[in-house]
Amino acid sequence: MRAEFIKMRARLVLALGTVVLTLAWAWPVQAQSAATAHEMRTWLMRIHEAASHSNFQGTFIVSGGGSVTSARIAHYCDGRNQFERIESLDGPARQVFRHNDVVHTFWPASKIAQVEQRELLTAFPALLIAGDDRIHEVYEVQPQAGERIAGREAHVLWVRPRDAYRFGYRLWADKASGLLLRSDVLGDKMEVLETAAFSDVAIGIRPQFDSVLQPMRRLEGYRVLRPILRTTTLEAEGWAVRSVPPGFRQVSGVRGRIDAAALAKDGAAERDVLQSIYSDGLTHVSLFIEPYDATHASQPSTTSIGATQTLMRRQGAWWITAVGDVPVATLYVFVNGLERSR
Repeated sequence: MRAEFIKMRARLVLALGTVVLTLAWAWPVQAQSAATAHEMRTWLMRIHEAASHSNFQGTFIVSGGGSVTSARIAHYCDGRNQFERIESLDGPARQVFRHNDVVHTFWPASKIAQVEQRELLTAFPALLIAGDDRIHEVYEVQPQAGERIAGREAHVLWVRPRDAYRFGYRLWADKASGLLLRSDVLGDKMEVLETAAFSDVAIGIRPQFDSVLQPMRRLEGYRVLRPILRTTTLEAEGWAVRSVPPGFRQVSGVRGRIDAAALAKDGAAERDVLQSIYSDGLTHVSLFIEPYDATHASQPSTTSIGATQTLMRRQGAWWITAVGDVPVATLYVFVNGLERSR
């Protein structure tokens, strides 16, 4: 898988994951002490629960590393079903429509549509859903004084890492609805690595389900790519990660074939890719493993786009790519610990 394609997907996942975070509670401004483990879990589970019941639309901007991307985003819910519509406003036109775990991505200029099924757990860390309370061992949460964002009054939450393996966060949540209006990813010197925020937003709007479902049915004239993915684990595929940064656990894994030639236009053939996702409860690291091919693989390298770090290198007959919103040193721990077990 080409680095450019991975980075594009990482940015899209960042936008999706950040938008659906909501804070459905209020805390007193004077409460400046760090949250207990129980309080932290309660807050984060409310984030997850509120995400599936929000109806909103607005313009969402992600800036960092000298780049700025923006999109029009809408999210609807009828109680059990979720619907999302995302339209990129910068660069090549791209539209994304999601109905629960079915996602359609359209590139109108090239007339390519990709239809895939994504696990909903990737939108919110599975560790919390599974009842893992150990997130407080790697993060500390502290409420801050409120501020005004996108014309709305917001609560502010500061999430600080307890070690150097992860970044910190500052979150602004709408006081009236709990919707996340802005999030900053913070480096070890409290510098802002990346900001994701609404420039305008309407909350509590009337759902428009057909604005998502109808475009998903209009595939005429498009070359339709349907990646075939099957759930698996690194161990089942003959791999093992001997060392993992504290707090990270494997939450999902898939294997499938990617039509890289259609998406990347680099002449590469369809390739078999194994992906394993690790989470610490708030952020993710993805490991991509594919057979090494000198015709498309580049030299070992690291790249950075805002908070998203990417590490690529060869390991024997395999090409390894690690990507995540974590320090690059964290990616090295994963990759250095990756071993072929058979």
